[in-house]
Amino acid sequence: MKSLINIIFVCTSLLLLNSCGEAHKEGDGHNHGTTSSADHEEATATVTTLTQEQIKAVGITLGTIEYKQLTASIKANGALRVPNNNKGNATSLYGGVVKTLTVQIGDHVKKGQVIATIANPQFIQLQEEYLTIDSRITLAEQEMQRQKELSEGNAGAKKNLQSATAELNTLRTRKASLQQQIQLMGINPNTVSNSNLRSALTVTSPISGTVSNVFAKIGSYVDVAFPVIEIVDNSSLHLDLQVFEKDLPKIRVGQIIHFTLTNNPEKEYDATVFSIGSSFENESKSIAVHAKVSGTPTGLIDGMNITGIVSLDHVKSPAVPNEAIVEADGKYYIFIQTDREAQEHHEENGHDDHGHAHDEGEATHNHTDETEAGKHANEQVKTMNFEKTEVIKGVSDLGYTAVTFITEVPANVKIVTKGAFFINAKLSNTGGHQH
Repeated sequence: MKSLINIIFVCTSLLLLNSCGEAHKEGDGHNHGTTSSADHEEATATVTTLTQEQIKAVGITLGTIEYKQLTASIKANGALRVPNNNKGNATSLYGGVVKTLTVQIGDHVKKGQVIATIANPQFIQLQEEYLTIDSRITLAEQEMQRQKELSEGNAGAKKNLQSATAELNTLRTRKASLQQQIQLMGINPNTVSNSNLRSALTVTSPISGTVSNVFAKIGSYVDVAFPVIEIVDNSSLHLDLQVFEKDLPKIRVGQIIHFTLTNNPEKEYDATVFSIGSSFENESKSIAVHAKVSGTPTGLIDGMNITGIVSLDHVKSPAVPNEAIVEADGKYYIFIQTDREAQEHHEENGHDDHGHAHDEGEATHNHTDETEAGKHANEQVKTMNFEKTEVIKGVSDLGYTAVTFITEVPANVKIVTKGAFFINAKLSNTGGHQH
């Protein structure tokens, strides 16, 4: 009986030891897998890789971190204006029918350039009278001299001498008037002759600029009250910003204005304040602030509506486009281009060193071949790595948001300015594992 009890005790002990060993083994394997998975996710949760095909298909664009004056500024609306002394109408001082028209809207013209010709029989009549008036003046001078001699000899009435003198003075005045009229017609009076009478006159541009409107057409009648074309010199384009009374004390000459077109807010322009109005505009209780547009105002036209930001100081802060920022778990991030590699998922098979070794040499050989093939394929496909970087949002305006970085980023680093949402979604969907 005692032997039977000993046998039962030994068997029970062996069973208990075996159970404990298996439990310990299973516990070790589970903990190791959890730790490795956590380390793997931590290492790859902020870095993802995209191929050039993916970048092109989604429309991802890169840019740099810019510095904007967004934190100390005044927002106001306004319009682009060209001063009246930089606008002009090409008109004819004499009425006539348009015979030729050499320009159209959008053409650039220079001061004095011929833009049209007009015809009128009256032009010939003026030249004809100018040619004949010299003969009449010569005749009047002879008559006055004759009456003067008669008056001195008491052979003629004094009244006739006075009449001859008045006639001569009238003809001389008429000649001077005709001479000026012919000059205004664009004709040199010294060149007028019987064989050189002109029936058509030229209309020239009063200023250099761009043709903004054409009022006449071939065959239409124009006169001094009917302009042929309108010219605008856009090089003198400036900004008229409407600032409210409460903000006026903050405005001063020399301040920088960042502005965008109302119909095209993507592109930003700069202007510098050069004059501040001294009266209210209509009933809006706003004052016009005038600013000179910086650079060449290509694409800007008189009358365009704008939205502007008046910088109150020269403090600039890092800023990125609004589309570059994504939100996740109550925090804000941007994606920067990085040289860091996203950890490959097949590295989990490295657990073989901790108790999951291959049972056969053939399996190890096949795994190595697959890894080398995968590396070779990756070398053939051009990829780009992006790292998720946390930022603190600041004020937003004109399509930009001021940001403060939690960690230091390299100078001139490339950031994702468009398509950040797609990259964040891809990173979230893969859970940090890159296949």
